[in-house]
Amino acid sequence: MREYEFTFVVQPEISEEGLEGLCGKFEDALERAGGTRLFYEDWGRRRLAYEIQKFQKGHYLVMHFLDAGKAVPEVERVARLEDSILRFLTVQADDDVTDIESRKSEAVKLEEERKQKAAERAAREAEEAAARAAEAEQARADADEAAAADADEADSAADADDDDSSDADDEETESE
Repeated sequence: MREYEFTFVVQPEISEEGLEGLCGKFEDALERAGGTRLFYEDWGRRRLAYEIQKFQKGHYLVMHFLDAGKAVPEVERVARLEDSILRFLTVQADDDVTDIESRKSEAVKLEEERKQKAAERAAREAEEAAARAAEAEQARADADEAAAADADEADSAADADDDDSSDADDEETESE
């Protein structure tokens, strides 16, 4: 048995359901050809090195699987037929996997760790987004407060100018 890495880039606006459906198609092709899926790595949205089909970003995924070599053409055929896939590449990661069961259990552990890290990252990003929103709200409040203070100052200055001009009118009247 050999271990393969099938890396593919999907259009960036594809939904989670679309990604799951796409991964399901690859898993079906693997099962039909006798391969065994180990795990997926989701690298997320990244900027492409060059524009592909007018897309500047793409969603990167890597599927690791075990097979004797028969599943590779089938998986690549499915990738060619799928319109949402921009690019794909299959690489042989290990040419001889002897202990298949231990590799499967190792893959399960890796996938669980990745899911946990992804959940932690999502929580951290949500906290950062909330902090940025609070900062923006505070900045807006400060700006509104400063604008109100400037308006009050302008009103006070206008009142003082009115008082000065009326005093000058009074002085002109007295001198005549």
